[in-house]
Amino acid sequence: MSQTLTLRRPDDWHLHLRDGAMLRAVLPETTRHFGRAIIMPNLVPPVVSACDALAYRDRIIAARPEGVDFTPLMTLYLTEQTDPADVAAAHASGLVSAVKLYPAGATTNSASGVRDFDKVRGVLEKMAEIGLPLCVHGEVTDAEVDIFDREAVFIDRVLDPVRRATPGLRVVMEHITTANGVDYVKASDRDLGATITTHHLIINRNHILVGGIKPHYYCLPVAKRESHRLALRAAATSGDARFFLGTDSAPHTDALKESACGCAGCFTATNTLSILAHAFEEDGALDRLEGFTSLNGPAFYGLAPNEVRLTLTKHDTPVTYPDKIDTDDGPVTVFDPGFPLFWRVS
Repeated sequence: MSQTLTLRRPDDWHLHLRDGAMLRAVLPETTRHFGRAIIMPNLVPPVVSACDALAYRDRIIAARPEGVDFTPLMTLYLTEQTDPADVAAAHASGLVSAVKLYPAGATTNSASGVRDFDKVRGVLEKMAEIGLPLCVHGEVTDAEVDIFDREAVFIDRVLDPVRRATPGLRVVMEHITTANGVDYVKASDRDLGATITTHHLIINRNHILVGGIKPHYYCLPVAKRESHRLALRAAATSGDARFFLGTDSAPHTDALKESACGCAGCFTATNTLSILAHAFEEDGALDRLEGFTSLNGPAFYGLAPNEVRLTLTKHDTPVTYPDKIDTDDGPVTVFDPGFPLFWRVS
């Protein structure tokens, strides 16, 4: 006997689409299920101006499958040269939904990110004034800080001081990976939310390292120990509106992942909803899945939830997803959760 669950159409509050051939190949994997997505600006060169964002949005819209209703929500890449007036104008026009902070060197294509936070204080103050969210990649990049500690150190050294110095700044801690991140969000009474990825709900650092290096599980921030994964599961399934889905689905070709210096990122756009239904059912929280995928994010960003519904149906036989997505640049491996999936989206 099948089991069904109907949800408002989800949104993805952290998504990498890349550009060119990669964009055209992976965009349909998101638009199949998601109504909107916050689009990451770390292209080469990055999306730093309203003109850049407008041109990128046009390329995304041109790549949408025919007849699909999908809205890309654009972001600007924060640099030490970003002009507060330009940010305010882009927001006022309705073009830009957030500004993205990458500490320089923290992840893929982040070399143009921020090193000296005093140089972006004016931008942050303007954003607080106009209510424009700051999406944060929350890791320090100091060589002396262990990679597994970089999120916790960032909260103490960077994020908390920035928020204290900029009252009213609305912040999204993106792709949190630690109990420290969960606790920091829960301790805040306003202006702070956090996205949690699909893959960080499923894997811990053992999945990357035990029995040989698994490059398709390598991501940044890197997956942590099991206690942190369980803290993320508890937060995602809790019903707390401060936590919402941002897949951080990040396509790289197999050649770039399976190399001596493999790229960071898990590509989860294809099977995210089936994986999430499995995880929420496993934790006895299917009634809270809609909040995490479809309601909490729009509420934080001041948007109405999608009116369209979709249905997940649990079958007795596993759902079949492709192992790879073919692109003109090469194949992209779809994230493997390591267990069969029985929830199918219709």
